[in-house]
Amino acid sequence: MASNLSSAIHILGAGPSGALTALSLAQLGHSVDLVDPKSVDELKARSRAYALTHSSRRLLEKLSLWTELLPTLVPFQELDLSDAAVDRSVLFSLQDLDPSSQSHGAIGWILDHRHLMEALLERLRASEGIHLHLGTTPPQPHNDSLVIAADGPGSPARQAWGIKTWSHRYKQGCLTAKVVLRGIDSGKAYELFRPEGPLAVLPLADGCFQVVWSAPMDRCLDRAALAKSAFLDQLAGVLPEGIEPDLLLDQPAAFPQQLMLARRLSSGRGVLVGEAAHRCHPVGGQGLNLCWRDVETLAALAQQPHSARRKARRYARKRLLDVAFVSLATDLLVRLFSNRQPILLPVRSMALMLLHKLPLSRRLSLRAMTNGPLRILSPLPD
Repeated sequence: MASNLSSAIHILGAGPSGALTALSLAQLGHSVDLVDPKSVDELKARSRAYALTHSSRRLLEKLSLWTELLPTLVPFQELDLSDAAVDRSVLFSLQDLDPSSQSHGAIGWILDHRHLMEALLERLRASEGIHLHLGTTPPQPHNDSLVIAADGPGSPARQAWGIKTWSHRYKQGCLTAKVVLRGIDSGKAYELFRPEGPLAVLPLADGCFQVVWSAPMDRCLDRAALAKSAFLDQLAGVLPEGIEPDLLLDQPAAFPQQLMLARRLSSGRGVLVGEAAHRCHPVGGQGLNLCWRDVETLAALAQQPHSARRKARRYARKRLLDVAFVSLATDLLVRLFSNRQPILLPVRSMALMLLHKLPLSRRLSLRAMTNGPLRILSPLPD
């Protein structure tokens, strides 16, 4: 992908957020250097799935990626939210979406990491404005380049720029596994609040499901090391009634969970995007969608005739409220629902009862989850 153009934008990190940033900016006519120490195979090699909401759908449509990804997306039309400690549940359906989103026939979609990265890498290679430097020695950014750090939660760029973080490591860890389940509707996703932590069940293709199981970290590690039959037995004990696990498809993996927010989202002509800037608890599946709203904001600012430093400052101001709101909201959910505190049980029961009985409360909650909390009341064009 040789070019005589000098690169105006330098992106560190070619994961989902960095790759999508590169495509967004190249589509606007910018020349982009995309850098990552990982090879193509290493970038693809991750056994996990993402929950995409309508905010991500709109961004992918702008980049003409949505139709390409559609065959690999698994839609769900219902979201069953329940609290085991108070024995209450709420069912979100298509009717709870805003009108402009209902026509797409899904509350959200589940996408496997490998399918996503294959599509992104293919599009990156086809883009004349993007210069890929994967697994090789990268070039140095030009003195006037906008430098975008999308290099993950340990971000070497963030550390080099001297940006500190607010962070809290949860006692809970997160265990992920792909399983075959029976007794479950393939068009339904589950979020079950349990005293040890939330449990999400997300539909994949062909009767397979991604389980995202939060619990104390030592318990996650013990479960990940179990024999397949013993793991399935333990999983059967926590799944919603009537759902049974039949087959474990991969090796369960346990990860620590962390709330992290960079104290600044920019430094000079550099900006932090995605998990280099923030990490939140996986409850509600907000992580990747929040990262991609970073991308959307940055692409909008890149069209303006300002210096790289001014764009970086404006990006930091525009993204702070959304990032802080989602980070604090997911943290509050986990703290409120991951326990059996007697003083909190009536509050939780009342909250779920209101969601169940009041359609407006369900619609506002679902709109916040699928479009971003700052767009609850704003008009959303299709």
